[in-house]
Amino acid sequence: MDIVYYGLILLLPLSALAARRIPIGQTVRMTLIWIGIFGAAFLIVAQRDRLTGLWSREAMPDGIVRIPVAADGHFYATVRINGIERRMLVDSGATTTALSEATARAAGLDLNESPFGSLIETANGHVTASHVTIAELSIGPIQLRNVGADVSSNFGDQDIIGMNVLKRLRSWQVEQGLLILNTAP
Repeated sequence: MDIVYYGLILLLPLSALAARRIPIGQTVRMTLIWIGIFGAAFLIVAQRDRLTGLWSREAMPDGIVRIPVAADGHFYATVRINGIERRMLVDSGATTTALSEATARAAGLDLNESPFGSLIETANGHVTASHVTIAELSIGPIQLRNVGADVSSNFGDQDIIGMNVLKRLRSWQVEQGLLILNTAP
C-alpha cells in the first residue's frame, strides 16, 4: 500500500512535466532528482531519533546537557573529575557515584580520606569501598563541587554517576532517547 501511496505522490509532478511537453531525457533526469530529494527527506524523517544526537551531542551553553542513548540502551556522559576526563554511566538506580581505583588515582583523590571503609550493596552483592570527595565534577557546562563518591577495586573499570549527583541538578529527564540534565535557572 505504501508503494501505491508514494507512486501517487510522484504522479503529480510527473503529470505536470508531461503537460509541459519537456523532452523525455530531461524529464527522466528531473524525475530522478525528485526521487532523490524525496528519498533523502524520507530517510531523514525515518531516522530523526538517531540524528538528534548530531545537533545536540552533549553540552548546551545554557546549563543544559543532552546525552543521547547509547546502542546498549544506557546513557554515558563525558565527565571531568578534577580535570581528568572519563566516560561514565549515568545510573539513576545507584545511590552514590562510584569510581574505579584507576579513575580515583588519575584524578588525585585521597583513597585514605575516610579511616573506615563502607560496606555497600551493589547489583553484584556486598562490596567494601572507600569514600572520597571529588573537589570538582563537571559534565559540559554543569559544574559541581565537593561530590561524594565510593571507590573500590570491585567496580572494575566502569565509573558511574549516581543519584547523589542527579539530585543536585535543577532537573533531569529522559525525552525521546535523550537524557536531559539541567542546571539552568
